[in-house]
Amino acid sequence: MALLKTVDSQLFQAEIPYKPMGKYAHFLTIRITESYPLFQTDGELNKARVRAGVKDKTTISRLSMFKRKQSTPERLVGRELLRKYELVKPEECEYNVNFAMDNPDCIIYGFAIGDSGSEKSKVVVDTAFSITAFDESHETFTLNAPFENGTMASKGENGSKPGEVTSRINQQDHIRPQVFFPSIVTLKDPTEASFLYVFNNILRTRHYGAQTTRTGRVRNELIGVVFADGEITSNLRWTQAIYDQMQANNSLKSPDPLDEDEVINAAKNAIETLMSEEFIVHTDFIGDAFEPLLKEVKNLTTSETGIKSILQKADAEAKAYASKHISKKKTAAKAGKE
Repeated sequence: MALLKTVDSQLFQAEIPYKPMGKYAHFLTIRITESYPLFQTDGELNKARVRAGVKDKTTISRLSMFKRKQSTPERLVGRELLRKYELVKPEECEYNVNFAMDNPDCIIYGFAIGDSGSEKSKVVVDTAFSITAFDESHETFTLNAPFENGTMASKGENGSKPGEVTSRINQQDHIRPQVFFPSIVTLKDPTEASFLYVFNNILRTRHYGAQTTRTGRVRNELIGVVFADGEITSNLRWTQAIYDQMQANNSLKSPDPLDEDEVINAAKNAIETLMSEEFIVHTDFIGDAFEPLLKEVKNLTTSETGIKSILQKADAEAKAYASKHISKKKTAAKAGKE
């Protein structure tokens, strides 16, 4: 039985196909920082030097949010739910250690276990870029270690002199709050259940970036979903189009943070313009057309009955796929060794 009434069932696959069948669901997401997250490699914030807009050819540096920084937290949220509702046993499926190969996380997001088998991810995420320039979007913090008396001065332990200021000081760049990263999450050949599974993971995920910190709060605002028979525009081009739109509306008020409502409106207008230039067949749920779908998904995901129905249906599809295709891979690999 269909869980969604707002989307034509023909936009979904009846079951997870083994080969690409040319159906795509694109989640249009604006990721908004709400604390001081870290998206970094080798101790430095990731950034790229690119053109400011599609029309504005000025070159600027933008913060980058690599694809793994986006997809990993989202799939971990999904895995947590699968464990909560006892569809995955912790000892049978451990992320990046021992994949069970037959649950929604493994089949939808993929896995690779050496000779034991692999499954390509059906979720495609590319690097996202900040709308504002690097210099406006980050802050350098000085970090130090206070002593038990609440000061930065020692009490004479470990060979230091009483009252001596500690030298344990470090500097770290953090991304500022209210920095916006437009990001398109693509699901290939969605079934209704896999669509809802990925949708729910995006909505629920709240922390991104360096996992060792207590910061990293990020909110995902979905502004629409596009069903198509091919891939659509890139994150960078969408970001550049938003920048142009906001510049034309005099909404870029550096060094002040961007206004969220103005970003959302510019993002909707920019993606609608970009979609009108595409050479693919597409069905768009953007702006007002997206609200009934978002409301229906919210009603499903905020009740225990609803979320269990999504997870159980996704799990049944994953197990049917694994039984049909993954077991054959394992048998073939074993025969090859013999």
